[in-house]
Amino acid sequence: MKQLWKKWSIITLIMTMAILAGCGVNGTDTNKQSSGEVNESAANEVQGTEGKQFPVTIKDETGEEIVIEAEPESIISLQASSTEISYALGLGDKMVGVSDYCNYPQEALEIEKVGAQDMNVERILTLLPDIALVTDYHLETHAEILSQFEEAGITVIVIGSETSFDDVYETIDLIGTATGKKAEAKELVSDMKERLETVKEKAKSVTDKKKVWVEVSPAPDIFTTGQGTFMHEMLESIQAENAAGDQEGWVKMTEEEIVQLNPDVIVTTYGYYVESPKETVMARNGWAEVPAIKSGEVHDVDSDMVTRPGPRLIEGVETLAKIVYPEIFN
Repeated sequence: MKQLWKKWSIITLIMTMAILAGCGVNGTDTNKQSSGEVNESAANEVQGTEGKQFPVTIKDETGEEIVIEAEPESIISLQASSTEISYALGLGDKMVGVSDYCNYPQEALEIEKVGAQDMNVERILTLLPDIALVTDYHLETHAEILSQFEEAGITVIVIGSETSFDDVYETIDLIGTATGKKAEAKELVSDMKERLETVKEKAKSVTDKKKVWVEVSPAPDIFTTGQGTFMHEMLESIQAENAAGDQEGWVKMTEEEIVQLNPDVIVTTYGYYVESPKETVMARNGWAEVPAIKSGEVHDVDSDMVTRPGPRLIEGVETLAKIVYPEIFN
């Protein structure tokens, strides 16, 4: 179907971190390439014709042009972040199928589940949506199925692996343009940018940077986030130092290595499946002299808000800011 697709070498990491981050989080360290590119001339040309937005031409992660002739009336989303974006754009009434792991907003829990990495092909073809929002993983592993969808008349849009706020802005614009919600997408992105800028402005008053250790999975296999992840960008935004900032992507480290970093604050993101994460970290052998342990600065945050590439990332930044620098942000 899409002749330009080349096999990516990090699918294993994508699968691993999707599980660690709550099924629906893309924590890879790949760079987003052509995702979100929109043929603005085509969009602008039809905007002035009695308020119509269609037909419109977009480019998805494959870099190929996709022409959408009419406003979609039904949508399925096979990734939690795409589902959140769709609802934030006001497309909830058009969602007919979501992934098994779509848990936000509450309304999404009532929508029919159509699989995840492995799709329920028969059910999707029965629903026959106008648009299917899939991922680069689906294209890599199930290209023949996506071709089958296209042959059935479903417009398949491949969403890439976002690793930065700019990537998320592009994806919001892409989905908004493809669904007739371009104005809403612009407003959503503008709000996110303004709130992020507010955080950065407040953070300029930080005079004593704190070192923050982030755990996205508990012992014994402790993973953290280095450069090229949302958490790293968030910590930079609030003028905090990522204790693993010299690492790239998602990294596994030992308890001995972590202790040597002497973090001032520890943030965990797995409280949704590990009971009492703070108490567990505080009780680790050999950690008593770690500054964060001595001061009790161990906090758990909602994993989806700090790792899922969607609109709630800005809430994640604001939450981290209040945790790390309460004297400034509270």
